[in-house]
Amino acid sequence: MTITTSTLALDIKDLELAYVVRGINRPVLRGVSFSIKPGEAYGLVGESGCGKSTTAYAALRYMPRNGVITGGHILVDGDDITAMNRNQLREFRMHKASMVYQDPGTALNPTLKISKQLVEAFTILGQSRDHAHASAIAALQRVQIADPDRVMGRYPHQLSGGMLQRVVIAMALACDPKLLVLDEPTTGLDATVEAEVLDLVRNLRSETGAAILLIAHNLGVIRSMCDRVGVMYAGKIVEEGDASEVFDGPKHPYTVGLLRSLPRRGMHKRHAALATIPGSLPVLGSDLPTCVYVDRCPIVSDVCRNEVPPIAQLSSGHYTRCHHPDQVAKIDDLVPANLRDAGDQTVLQMEVSKTFRQSGHDVPALVGVNLSLTDGETLGLVGESGSGKTTLAKAILGVHAGDAGSRLTLDQHELASKITKRSTDDKRAMQIIFQNPDSALNASWTVRNILQRSVRKLTGKNKIDADARVAILAEHLRLSPRHLDMKPSQLSGGLKQRVAIARAFAGDPRIVVCDEPTSALDVSVQAAILNLLAELQSEQRTSYVFISHDLGVVRYLADRIAVMYLGRIMEVGTTDQIFGGVNHPYTEALLSAVPNLDGAPSRRIKLAGEIPSPANPPSGCVFHPRCPRAIAGLCETAEPPVVEVSVGHAIRCHIPPAELRALQSAN
Repeated sequence: MTITTSTLALDIKDLELAYVVRGINRPVLRGVSFSIKPGEAYGLVGESGCGKSTTAYAALRYMPRNGVITGGHILVDGDDITAMNRNQLREFRMHKASMVYQDPGTALNPTLKISKQLVEAFTILGQSRDHAHASAIAALQRVQIADPDRVMGRYPHQLSGGMLQRVVIAMALACDPKLLVLDEPTTGLDATVEAEVLDLVRNLRSETGAAILLIAHNLGVIRSMCDRVGVMYAGKIVEEGDASEVFDGPKHPYTVGLLRSLPRRGMHKRHAALATIPGSLPVLGSDLPTCVYVDRCPIVSDVCRNEVPPIAQLSSGHYTRCHHPDQVAKIDDLVPANLRDAGDQTVLQMEVSKTFRQSGHDVPALVGVNLSLTDGETLGLVGESGSGKTTLAKAILGVHAGDAGSRLTLDQHELASKITKRSTDDKRAMQIIFQNPDSALNASWTVRNILQRSVRKLTGKNKIDADARVAILAEHLRLSPRHLDMKPSQLSGGLKQRVAIARAFAGDPRIVVCDEPTSALDVSVQAAILNLLAELQSEQRTSYVFISHDLGVVRYLADRIAVMYLGRIMEVGTTDQIFGGVNHPYTEALLSAVPNLDGAPSRRIKLAGEIPSPANPPSGCVFHPRCPRAIAGLCETAEPPVVEVSVGHAIRCHIPPAELRALQSAN
């Protein structure tokens, strides 16, 4: 909903901003201009380092000490904040603008209960303690927290990610801001929680009339949330317009590159490799006298190198900064893939249950999980946080020993349940790529030392042979000799993840567990990593267990998918069967929660409540308290059977597949 008014909620005019490094101004923002009306949502997209977050923080004058505004103006609700002193800024931030950060866990004090932190947000506005407490309860109800008294008595670590984000949004809305800045508010959340948070923001925007400035790597989120979008590169907005126009008909080569980096419209690794944007963003403070994208553009010409591109007005409100907007349609299509299909030889057979003992009680984390993995196959594991995906991965790797009767069979021989009891060959055969390479790589070692150590530990090679193996790994992973002599902190996010992948492949593993390996990466870097994983798998016949909240990524890379809920497999089938056939009601809800970049209409199936605690699972079908298709008198009393829908496709549900198909077709 857009509210018409004569005063813009945010109006940024020709903003120039630099970071002072060793006494020299390094330009970061280069004449950024855009505006947001009250009640309007505006999205900023682009690769990490392009200036999105700097722009968002500048909108509230939250800048690092070395950040200097060297030109332009920022007006919020008609007030020029570039001219405000410190006291005026405090008043402005207290009453007119708020920010919701990427990680709600770091935005809250872990040593204080939610009540103390939320009440403080109202007391600083001048409310009495009792009035502030009542306002805090109302704020939690406003963000659809059903039991605010219970939440008020909790510490941050006792709440789920989605609940924490609701609390942070409640705090941000305490002052009824004119401008709400959201910096990657759903990163790290699973699909259903992400959809709930986005629904909440939509509703609050409609109720309050606040303007939204949204930053996100997920372009589907931007498409579903924003009225208009700005595409930023090297501190300039290179294209701007209605979100539907920009995403359906991009007119700048960079926008085209970002969109082509995404797995869209049912694309799979067997069909085509994802397009990638060659090169990288210019170094901070680089001199960019003409087109900022000139070094990476596939349709560059001499005029691009010699003249500043004009602003080409394409339609009302849609413009691009490009000499050749009429040529973007000529950019080459996706590269056909040349990959081998998965084989039929079973590499890993899993029959696993896992029960933890906590506070004197049994907590079943995995219940009768029975899955297999063939050579060169990718098995995707999906489900909400707390469904058991990571516990299963740790059981496979031997970090957690399964319960009595559990069996893991690798290449026809039984694996020891604990990694400490496995042979060197078995340890080498199963490796992992972690979500965050920063915490997985030794920050004090060079890349060469990290890889050398892994090769020698896993293969027993001497230094000369290990060096040769490192050189081969570097060539496969496109790491130059210069990269090998750098430390992880000197590398970009994409390069660090390449190092993590190289380390996982150091001993020619049979199986690699990929735990959210692309969740924190830009779409362009993500595409390069997914292509790399697909190529390595095809060349070396490595099998993957791929865990991700991003169902689009899973759809692209996985050959089969297992849907987990409360430690149980609710559905398993090929990728085509999961995305194109009859589904378990839980899978149906997960798929409906995915933001659609292509703008196709989808009916969102909302799940009631949160995933239950495995310490106290519901009776009968564990999904029945949240299932929109539950059969009264049956689902809450009896365990559902596992039913084969078709060859290789099975669901755990009381509703017959034919009836499910009819119900889902009717929607």
